[in-house]
Amino acid sequence: MANHKSALKRAKQSENRRLRNKSTKSAMNTSIKKVQAAAQEDSNENAQELFKAAQATIAKAAKKGVIHKNTAARKISRLSRILN
Repeated sequence: MANHKSALKRAKQSENRRLRNKSTKSAMNTSIKKVQAAAQEDSNENAQELFKAAQATIAKAAKKGVIHKNTAARKISRLSRILN
């Protein structure tokens, strides 16, 4: 465990960031799964709406630094390929 005051602060900051990143990643993965499920059911209009929402969620995660921008681009590309 951290002994110095600065190390304790860093540990707290790291924990807060970890939890924030976890919730962002979880929301992103949920939106991706919703698009994939809609694509399987062949409900094209619903899938397109969900895709737009998922695209925004993925882009937001990349902007916040939770995932790398190339990872975000890859995920969006794969989702669009599923729909097309």
